[in-house]
Amino acid sequence: MTTKPTIAPVEPPDTEGQTNLESMLKGLRPAANGATSVQGQRCGLIAIVGKPNVGKSTLLNALVGQKISITSRKAQTTRHRITGMHTQGATQFVFVDTPGFQTRHNNALNRSLNKTVKGAVGDVDLILFVVEAGVFNQADAKVLALLSKDVPTLLVANKLDQVNRRADIAPWLQEMQQRHAFAEFVPMSAKNAKDVERLLGICERYLPEQAWWYAQDELTDRSEKFLASETVREKLFRLTGDELPYTSTVVIDKFEEEAGRGKQKRLVKIAATIVVERDTHKAMVIGDKGERIKRIGTETRVELERALDAKVFIELWVKVRSGWADDEARVRSFGYE
Repeated sequence: MTTKPTIAPVEPPDTEGQTNLESMLKGLRPAANGATSVQGQRCGLIAIVGKPNVGKSTLLNALVGQKISITSRKAQTTRHRITGMHTQGATQFVFVDTPGFQTRHNNALNRSLNKTVKGAVGDVDLILFVVEAGVFNQADAKVLALLSKDVPTLLVANKLDQVNRRADIAPWLQEMQQRHAFAEFVPMSAKNAKDVERLLGICERYLPEQAWWYAQDELTDRSEKFLASETVREKLFRLTGDELPYTSTVVIDKFEEEAGRGKQKRLVKIAATIVVERDTHKAMVIGDKGERIKRIGTETRVELERALDAKVFIELWVKVRSGWADDEARVRSFGYE
């Protein structure tokens, strides 16, 4: 007999007349989950997967409790496997944020991103399959097809706050039950602290009892140099909007630090190159009289000074490298797997 997935309870809707999902779908809940809490440490690897722009990086930052993965409205913002850690009580959660699985462009860059996604779901304790609440299309289906039936998978129906009538989600969840043997359904919003805490509690039940892998205060396995390049790229995408194609990247040419003197904070000196594919893209990045690239640098500096607890000096340059995103060697040279 097949065990039906549980529906993680959601906060009662604020709008009068809406029906609580928990009561509507309690027929999908099994008699018992089978998971029990035990004494001692727990630790496990949790992959966050989904198509581009479903909120994976926002969710990772919320679960970790600090920004470690950049976000923007532009698809393909996350391009690397980023590990974030959250230690709470006796449990250490090790989350892996992955690029959105690419289906639109078959170039070297996207092949590299898809390889990262496939590698991340192969050896984990739990998968969070993130979709927009009430939405499932071909791009979602291609990601779902990658998931192993042997690894417990939670359907995270994100952006629930954007759904006008939550009762409309019930038939969609019943349809999703037929698509994959999800362990549980979790309707939520990554921007809602109570939803995030509830998701952590659900994830904990699936992690094995074993020693922690990282120190209690560690938040990510990525270096400060990586954080610098990602922060520049985030500001680049946010300040150029849809004008600039996604085939733009950032390379750190110099990352040096000097110890502070007395009460003075340490000094971090950064030189970075923004790589674009056309001269017209270069002009977009620089902006009128250099105003846009100056703003990119200023916003990057302010954010890095807060994140690194240091005084930051940053120089930005723009170079044109036509066709780089479809050049396997150049893609690797720019730090992609």
